[in-house]
Amino acid sequence: MMADGIMEEDRNLIRRHGLTELIEHWAIAISGIALIITGLLELPIGRRYYITEIPGFSWAGDYFITLSLHYAAAIVFAAAAFFHLFYHGLRGDNALLPRRGDIKASIAVMKSFFGKGEEPPFHKYLPEQRLAYAGMALLIGLLILSGLIKTYMNLLNPQLSRVIALMATWTHNIAFVLFVFAFIAHLAALVIKPNRPLLRGMFTGSVRLDYARRRHPLWVEAVEGSVTNSSIGVTGDEEVLAGDIEKHAGADSVPSEHRERGTGFETSEPMEKES
Repeated sequence: MMADGIMEEDRNLIRRHGLTELIEHWAIAISGIALIITGLLELPIGRRYYITEIPGFSWAGDYFITLSLHYAAAIVFAAAAFFHLFYHGLRGDNALLPRRGDIKASIAVMKSFFGKGEEPPFHKYLPEQRLAYAGMALLIGLLILSGLIKTYMNLLNPQLSRVIALMATWTHNIAFVLFVFAFIAHLAALVIKPNRPLLRGMFTGSVRLDYARRRHPLWVEAVEGSVTNSSIGVTGDEEVLAGDIEKHAGADSVPSEHRERGTGFETSEPMEKES
């Protein structure tokens, strides 16, 4: 299993996600899509909108079948979410956690899409990715918690308090709608031209090295520094380095080494650390 940060300069690639991260991502994505579809079919809409008339979809009108499929997808969804939480928590991975200044940096990024100002140099993840991660994590947590309560009520305790049942149902329904919107926004973000090179990473785990050097120079510098330190027997913390550098990543304080020259950021010179 290849870890992230491995560069293949001859192929112009850098590893952004390892195999474990790819499996997690697609387990949550595919089971999430299955939950959306089976959840909608439970309303029910299968017979109402003649979905059951489509060859091979007669099952779409059977509540017990759609409920069973919903439970099966929920098991995969919850298992992947809990694995993600404990695996990365034990490893101390925090690159996707929101940081101070992410909102301001996200606004600067959106302005740059319309030609107003420049993007600050980024580390491995964009500030809006970290904010979206926190929002999606909250929704997934609400869906799992409310779903567990509803499942307990359906299978083990039909006489559960009406107040608790209503709270769980409304929480589940609202989180479901917000999850659908967040899922659509996640896909829509890849339509934006500067974000398109990230799509490759979702399938192969690697992105173009020239793209990473131009848009994620702090990450590449941290990786290169880590490789250099390892070769001479010096240990270092990539996240501490990133935190020190990103203090200067505000919209109005882009380091001169990463100011835009022509059509891209100039990254040929190493960035000097300010005292």
